[in-house]
Amino acid sequence: MLRTWRAVAARFRALVRSDAAGVRAGFVALAVSAVGSVVGGLALGSITGTLEELPGLLVLVPAAIGMRGNIFGALGSRLGTSIRTGTFRLSWRRDTLVGQNISASLVLSLAVALLLAIVAKVVAVGFGLENTISVADFVVISVVGGALSSVFVLLITVAVADLSVRRDWDLDNVAAPIVTTTGDIVTLPSLFVATYLVQVDWVTPTVAGLCVAAGVAALVAGLRSDLPVLRRIVAESIVVLALAGTIDVIAGLVIEKRLESFRAFPALLVLVPPFLGQAGSLGGILSSRVSTKLHLGLVTPARFSLRPVAEDVLLVAAYAVPVFLLVGVSADIVAAVVGLASPGTVDVVALALLAGGFTTALTMLVAYSTAVVTYRLGLDPDNHGIPAVTSTLDLLGSLALILCIVVLGLA
Repeated sequence: MLRTWRAVAARFRALVRSDAAGVRAGFVALAVSAVGSVVGGLALGSITGTLEELPGLLVLVPAAIGMRGNIFGALGSRLGTSIRTGTFRLSWRRDTLVGQNISASLVLSLAVALLLAIVAKVVAVGFGLENTISVADFVVISVVGGALSSVFVLLITVAVADLSVRRDWDLDNVAAPIVTTTGDIVTLPSLFVATYLVQVDWVTPTVAGLCVAAGVAALVAGLRSDLPVLRRIVAESIVVLALAGTIDVIAGLVIEKRLESFRAFPALLVLVPPFLGQAGSLGGILSSRVSTKLHLGLVTPARFSLRPVAEDVLLVAAYAVPVFLLVGVSADIVAAVVGLASPGTVDVVALALLAGGFTTALTMLVAYSTAVVTYRLGLDPDNHGIPAVTSTLDLLGSLALILCIVVLGLA
């Protein structure tokens, strides 16, 4: 056993030495992501009034945020694989590899946003939330807010891929954190802007009808496209994204059910997006690295063993401690600056580290298992790994946060 760990440690040191720039870029991306995601958390902590006026909206929030990371994180993972295999060429033409990936991401953004709205309403009613907003309200907020945020996240994802090629970075290390941060920052404000459309009675049904038509048309066009890469991505992704979105909606339900606790200490609500975002980013990094190794034949999918990816697991663990520490500190500082009630810096940081440690342990198993299982099934882990990992971690992370809030006596 000691010999095995020494071998793993040697491989980890070799990884750090051989790709020092990439490892540093990954840490910088996570650090920037941890601080930047707090902006999204601040937005969430500042709209408690809107959440009370629109019952059930909080159920949609983790799913809407998570879906940006799922769709565009998967885009980043696919582009990362294409860079490593030498097929990446930056082009916005629809018939190119990158162009088909971009088109598929936009199709999925519209279609999945529509599905999330319906699932959010069904779950909210099914689990006994009272007086929730109408399905038309959910559709307008989800599709309009999702479309607005998707444009920004798409541009950032493609720009990061191009920059990674120019700077010789490993896109697998930087894509997930940057996509997550961008999604956290722009999704909540976009959803908030969309809520103004549901406050005018005659506008809501009209816009909802247009959103339904756009979502259905986009999905049909994607599935029937004559472009093979676009068609495959949409066909492979739509089911897993729908399942991932459902899991995210349940995560939102968990938080909605504990809204009273967060109302007492809004600083804890500020912590939610960056915490879940960083858990998803760490899972996304590991999933992307395992996916790339599967494509390159460096990991054998025939049997489960963490040994071939041990250095990648250690890398994610090394990232996790400072990242969750930074999440706790920055969330408490931002909450204090804007005057949101907090249980105290020590409690917030302890909550972030305790829940983060538990979630990171689960990240290892979920990210590796998902990549290997999807590859075994003949599917592309770049399409399935990140959505499955981030949505599962959204739910597990939400449960870990709630559990640790209770354990620390903050509720």
